[in-house]
Amino acid sequence: MSTLVPFSEALEKYSPVLGIETHIELGTASKMFCGCATGFGAEPNTQVCPVCLGLPGSLPVVNEKAIEFAIRIGLALNCDIAEWCRFARKNYFYPDMPKDFQISQYDEPICFEGYLDVEVEGETYRIGIERAHLEEDTGKSTHVGGATGRIHGADHSLVDYNRSGIPLIEIVTKPIEATGEKAPLVARAYATELRELVRALGASDVRMEEGSMRCDVNVSLMLKDATEWGTRTETKNVNSLRSVERSVRYEIERQAGVLDAGGKITQETRHFHETDGSTSPGRSKEEAQDYRYFPEPDLVPVAPSRAWVEEIRATLPELPAARRVRVKAAWSLSDEEFRDVVNAGALDLIEETIAEGASPAAARKWWMNELSRTATTQGVELSELPITSGQVARIQALVDAGELNDKLARKVFEGVLAGEGTPDEVVAARGLKVVSDEGELLALVDQVIAANADAAQKVRDGKVAAAGALVGAIMKASRGQADAGRARELILERLGQA
Repeated sequence: MSTLVPFSEALEKYSPVLGIETHIELGTASKMFCGCATGFGAEPNTQVCPVCLGLPGSLPVVNEKAIEFAIRIGLALNCDIAEWCRFARKNYFYPDMPKDFQISQYDEPICFEGYLDVEVEGETYRIGIERAHLEEDTGKSTHVGGATGRIHGADHSLVDYNRSGIPLIEIVTKPIEATGEKAPLVARAYATELRELVRALGASDVRMEEGSMRCDVNVSLMLKDATEWGTRTETKNVNSLRSVERSVRYEIERQAGVLDAGGKITQETRHFHETDGSTSPGRSKEEAQDYRYFPEPDLVPVAPSRAWVEEIRATLPELPAARRVRVKAAWSLSDEEFRDVVNAGALDLIEETIAEGASPAAARKWWMNELSRTATTQGVELSELPITSGQVARIQALVDAGELNDKLARKVFEGVLAGEGTPDEVVAARGLKVVSDEGELLALVDQVIAANADAAQKVRDGKVAAAGALVGAIMKASRGQADAGRARELILERLGQA
């Protein structure tokens, strides 16, 4: 077990250098080099053919839509788009790589020399993009038996080749320096921004929990007065934004402990453990020569015309950074308020709720208060709550119509989240509508006035503020369902202050 150096202490002595390699499955209907389906969750080994199984005599054909998606992503990342590039064979043996080689791109990527700006605590960091290249995904191994789910200690392994051949784009950053104590946050911000950008382009669903976006996080440490980078480690297949942040923090603490003890960092891949945020050794890290790259003989080069590239550029949607500027102004939010919305993962949800008819203020109130508290309590993301933007907008519409007040609306949210039905069904089943019938309200007013003679006399004497206590008593008696505004008006009428 590594001896960890507290994060702040590690940063007093060392400067971290980061690098992030992100694999994103592209949202094509068929695989990269064959016509097999790409849907997630199918029965194992039902979406395969001789090409993606690497059977002798089978020949690959490039998926044009995957090329288009790669160009869209490259343009959005401010990359140059290659006028000519080709695929290569990357040779290695794993059980989940049926051909014993992967068709990828090596020294001739389709996109290169770009950047992505991210903001962390009011400071902008420009993350350089070294390259974005196309390749095919591998199959998926499941190790059965043992305590860790990994091959060591397992009784046997199962391989599902459904994922084999799904088109991937691998986006590789340049070394990320000068981030200091914000290194974990910068890494998370980059992964977050990249995910939002690719989603906005419609190039992938980027569902990290399903593996359609996976990050390999490289970390090295160098003494603050040094000029050469330290030896890096690569934490593989990190599959959540929070885990990206945690893996960077842990590796900084772990590597500082090794170096302070006089040891050397081993260049290796490492596994990330969700349970405690730690990493453990995987395998020694190969260099490019270990893969024996050579041009793929069964595929012609890819040469996207400049006219096609410009046609694709013209179809790019509003990108997340521009959208944030627009939304922030439209919703009249301060920097801090907008940062809270983004950090909560509520931007899309609020905008969708507004599109369903709610005001910006009301949509933000419910998602950032009531629903955010529920998500935090349940330990899930806001988007994972069992409620739709349309349902939130409907509840607000009932409030706007005077059929609910905020207190009753919260009970409706509770019912919808509990699976009791639509907002209207919950209102009906729980009997939650505001009591606005004049007869019922007058009866409550008379009852409360009689039971609170002192407060009523103060109102008669001109102390109108004392009516608040009487309104409170009415709300209590009606279990929060009385129309508070109308009840106050009736109290003042009854007591001669209207």
